[in-house]
Amino acid sequence: MAQSRLPGLAGQRERHCPHIPVFDKSNRTDGTFSRADFAFDAERDRYTCPAGKELVQFRRTYAIPRSGVTAEGTRLYCASKLDCDTCRLKPQRCPNALARKIPRDLHEDARDVARAHAATPQYLEACRWRKKVEMLFAHLKRILRLARLRLRGPNGAKDEFLLAATAQNLRRLARLRPINMLPEMLAA
Repeated sequence: MAQSRLPGLAGQRERHCPHIPVFDKSNRTDGTFSRADFAFDAERDRYTCPAGKELVQFRRTYAIPRSGVTAEGTRLYCASKLDCDTCRLKPQRCPNALARKIPRDLHEDARDVARAHAATPQYLEACRWRKKVEMLFAHLKRILRLARLRLRGPNGAKDEFLLAATAQNLRRLARLRPINMLPEMLAA
């Protein structure tokens, strides 16, 4: 299977589960509706607010079609000002703005898959394993000072990393042996 050229989560295939966290800053704590309260209709390419009003990307057709993608890689879906002015849910929907705008990432479908996977026990187990591996690499970089490689070329890097990993494993092995068994081992 060929590697995808899409960044991050969007490159995941159906049979691969993403084991990376999704940074989601759409939840609000000020009493207003967050993005999860709005329903997205992929077929019609629009959001629907809790009051039933639609948030669309464009309200008119342009002579030169526009992509609608911002510099941050999102699409903005906006509600009509007329709909927001007459809505009884305006204090919860958009209290400080004329109309509600919702940004949607270009790869939001892949982000939804990762969010769904983050609620499974397999994800928690993978996070535990990842933490162990990350801690070993952090130890190599900070304690054994392997922040940069000093030998040149791929063979030098391989040798230096092998020596550092061996030193790390010997340190871990020494911790497994109790100190009070040392005289018995020397006597044997």
